[in-house]
Amino acid sequence: MASGKWRSTTIIAVRRDGKVAMAGDGQVTFGETVIKESANKIRPLRKGTVLAGFAGSAADAFALLEKFEGKLEEHSGDLVRASVQLAKEWRTDKILRQLEAMIVVADKKNMLVISGNGNVLEPENDVAAIGSGGQYARASALAYMRSGAKMSAADIARDSLKIASEICIYTNSSIQVEEISE
Repeated sequence: MASGKWRSTTIIAVRRDGKVAMAGDGQVTFGETVIKESANKIRPLRKGTVLAGFAGSAADAFALLEKFEGKLEEHSGDLVRASVQLAKEWRTDKILRQLEAMIVVADKKNMLVISGNGNVLEPENDVAAIGSGGQYARASALAYMRSGAKMSAADIARDSLKIASEICIYTNSSIQVEEISE
């Protein structure tokens, strides 16, 4: 079997014209081997009012998503407070600190990237991307948005991820898109 790290994912979130879309590819790779092509890395939460996408170790990401969902409930759906509380706990808890993943979360007002080193970042230009092909997808989305193309948030997210899949060997074109309206 191939040696190396587990690699999995490109996630992108785009806000445009009152809608937020999040797209993720389906590829999970171990070393030089594709283990799975159709993994689901985006989760609608709180009855579809919040989207969360993850990159990194799947088991770690699921543990973090579960924690995040609990923080959302604890803070009555306040995305920012839940994100900050998760980041604090992730950074300071002896067990959580070992988890290797990143999360993008979005609701109708906010879009945030949460990392294990305590960062909760609000991206500029209504685009957030994480994972191995994240910067390729982000660059593509920004180009679409600046071009004046009449594309929806979902179309930009999908097409940007498709471009990333053509560049990044850890990203494929098995794309899942979820959307929420403002």
